[in-house]
Amino acid sequence: MDEASALGALASLAQPTRLATVRRLLAAFPGSLAAGELARACNAPHNTMSTHLGVLAQAGLVQAERSGRSVNYRADVEAFRALVLFLTGDCCGGRPELCGDIAELISKSDKSPKENVMAPAFNVLFLCTRNSARSLIAEAVLDRLGAGRFNAYSAGSEPAREPMPEVLDRLRQLGHDVSRLRCKSWDEFTGPNAPRMDFVIALCDTPQGQVCPDLGERVVSAAWPLPDPAEFGGSAVERTTLLNELYGMVRRRIEIFTSLPFASLDRMALKKRLDEIGDTARTAP
Repeated sequence: MDEASALGALASLAQPTRLATVRRLLAAFPGSLAAGELARACNAPHNTMSTHLGVLAQAGLVQAERSGRSVNYRADVEAFRALVLFLTGDCCGGRPELCGDIAELISKSDKSPKENVMAPAFNVLFLCTRNSARSLIAEAVLDRLGAGRFNAYSAGSEPAREPMPEVLDRLRQLGHDVSRLRCKSWDEFTGPNAPRMDFVIALCDTPQGQVCPDLGERVVSAAWPLPDPAEFGGSAVERTTLLNELYGMVRRRIEIFTSLPFASLDRMALKKRLDEIGDTARTAP
């Protein structure tokens, strides 16, 4: 933890309700608590508690977790260990063993994040009818922009036999790895062994008038209508220009999506933000 992060964490705790909230969450760890339960326990109005939780989430001390239609909150104990390490790292003249129990806490914190922390990653499924162009572009872009924080998938209601060659060529030229891109049915994501999706984003209005598959209550869905490259006409140069414009639209939307403050937004707020991203007028290049 650097000085700026430590100052942010300490500032977030310098308020009675937020301090009480953190103590409740630490006591409940590894369990989580709903905002309403925390509001009652801390004798705070529900809307005020939501604001306090947003401040704590922004400081990295709590994490929001979706549970069906509700959002629960859990203390981030690794963040607290990092804060203690920052405050005590130079204690006792570089001999932390003189600090008693603090030494054990420091030793647990002073490890590589890969050993100590499992960073959560959201699963995102992009849908279109044939899964041969738009959804593959989105999958490739999110793979690059969201590496480590998002797992990108794509599928279609009536998948083509293979991706559009000019789409794959353009993605290669833009430096994307296309080795794993293939056309597949959305049925692959409905079975008991399929990865559970957090977000499902349709890139056409509704694939051929069909109803998108039911992937569970926890999924946040949205529509980002985009032009279909299969309908692009003109010369090869004109089609390449249109593909570049489509790529720019997809990338812009995904850049906005990956920068959302997920820890401080509940399911309804996320749904609203995704719908706003899908508004072509807001995100046109």
